[in-house]
Amino acid sequence: MVLSPFEPNVVLQSASEAPPSSEAGVPPFAKTLGIPLTKQPIQTLQINLGRRCNLACSHCHVEAGPHRTEELSPAVLEQLLSILDQFPQIQSVDLTGGAPEMNYGFRPLVEKARALGKTVIVRSNLTIFFEPGFEDLPDYLTQHQVRIVASLPCYLQDNVDKMRGQGVYNDSVQALQLLNARGYGQDPALTLDLVYNPPVPTCDCFSLTPRQQGLEQDYKQYLAEHFQITFNKLLTITNLPIGRTRFHLEHRGLLVPYTQFLATHHNPATVPALMCRSELSVDYRGHVYDCDFNQMAEVPAQDAAGMPLTLESLLAAGSLDIIETVQTRPHCYGCTAGSGSSCGGALA
Repeated sequence: MVLSPFEPNVVLQSASEAPPSSEAGVPPFAKTLGIPLTKQPIQTLQINLGRRCNLACSHCHVEAGPHRTEELSPAVLEQLLSILDQFPQIQSVDLTGGAPEMNYGFRPLVEKARALGKTVIVRSNLTIFFEPGFEDLPDYLTQHQVRIVASLPCYLQDNVDKMRGQGVYNDSVQALQLLNARGYGQDPALTLDLVYNPPVPTCDCFSLTPRQQGLEQDYKQYLAEHFQITFNKLLTITNLPIGRTRFHLEHRGLLVPYTQFLATHHNPATVPALMCRSELSVDYRGHVYDCDFNQMAEVPAQDAAGMPLTLESLLAAGSLDIIETVQTRPHCYGCTAGSGSSCGGALA
């Protein structure tokens, strides 16, 4: 496999440095809503285990890659295990990265959450199955009935390899066939969902993410006819203007026009189902955010007093429900444009 050579240097913004409230000419998201975006009881704990990955995809909002070294520490892992023990309200544990399977703490978190009867989701790039030391992953995931949400940004080879690196499509197809052979996509206990990402815009001829239901049928027909692959659902996710997508947009002078496009297509019907309302996102340092996108934009979740939250502060408070209002920024329009977008796909 030849990995994508694109891996920009990244300067992370500290939690104390508040990002700008709006891009030039883009109305603040909170102003568009008109009312605060309130938090609901927490049901999902999404954990970014680190930035280590065997790929360096051009659209990656995490800016992960083979040369990144950030990952969960033993101390943060212990805090996460304590969170799972103490808060039975958590229904789903959503593991992401990087390649989550490569980062410290992956298997202890899977096994702890499953022992507690929780749904475990792993957001996999599929090609990790062929990396040395990870060949047992298909069997491991099957054994623990982990729901797999697998990135396959198109059902055509050329588009996937352009976004993710030469050879990634063929490896992804082989990985899906391995999963099908173990019952994924067929056994009700073994859920296999795929994720579509559109190409990063290269001109100002922007378009909304295609309708999820129709695109799902195209995926299912093509993959079944050509590779005998089956899967459960397709999740469509809009490219938000953060991470490498932001880098590419800025490089082409498209950041503000793209964000304006998303704002223009804001759909109020998507707001009730926004994932940030009922989840907590945790990074490898133990810092807490309202969602994975805010995490990558370094916008921490805050308690009622305006203090940034950590796993330590949640454990000390004895509650996960101490956030009143979700922190918003212009990239939030990516989740409400058109049919909406979230880690669970379209919203409306």
